[in-house]
Amino acid sequence: MQSFDFMKILLVFIPMLLSLTVHEYAHAFVAYRLGDDTARLMGRMTLNPMSHIDPIGTVLIPLIGLVSGFPFFGWARPVPINPVHFTRRLRMKTSILLTAVAGPLSNLMLALLMAGALALLGPFVADDIYAGNKGILVALTRLAGYTLLINLVLMFFNLIPVPPLDGSKVLAGFLPDRAYPVLDFIGKYSFVLFLGILVFGGRLIWPAVQSFMELLASLGVPIHLAFL
Repeated sequence: MQSFDFMKILLVFIPMLLSLTVHEYAHAFVAYRLGDDTARLMGRMTLNPMSHIDPIGTVLIPLIGLVSGFPFFGWARPVPINPVHFTRRLRMKTSILLTAVAGPLSNLMLALLMAGALALLGPFVADDIYAGNKGILVALTRLAGYTLLINLVLMFFNLIPVPPLDGSKVLAGFLPDRAYPVLDFIGKYSFVLFLGILVFGGRLIWPAVQSFMELLASLGVPIHLAFL
């Protein structure tokens, strides 16, 4: 077991909680804009993290992973959606697609926001970080870096087209209606598939995460400073 690093726990847990909250809020907001107020009526269209916390997926598993050093993944309580309430003049599966993709897109936007913050902070903190100094700007740089990384992981993970992840609903939006019975059959095994994705998903998405971070670095974002 690794030594207890309270600061690292904060640098990972706080961004993860923020990122999961933004993700679920995005689902609820887009569903509401499309006419489904199920999430709003249940108090889920909010940026209050307490409304989205799953005791196991948001707290227990991430904390165990952080303390033990084992790889982990976290999740929040899924936002409830009732497609029959969609009132916009769109096909139902298009509305489902838009609601599903809103979560990953919110994580992309948050990641890009953190990339901008790193680009602004970099010139002011580089010397302090290389010298091993501490301070509020150094802490903010590390927080921005971890938030960027976590949001990229969440985005690519949720875009895996396997139930119950968002990617399966996005994929369904592009498939012909005759494919739905097959998707329904696969959905019956969503829990088993989800466990498999938790175990092996990192191998699928990590190359994409690395490539995206390398792209940002090539554009001048000093991502490395956050992890020195």
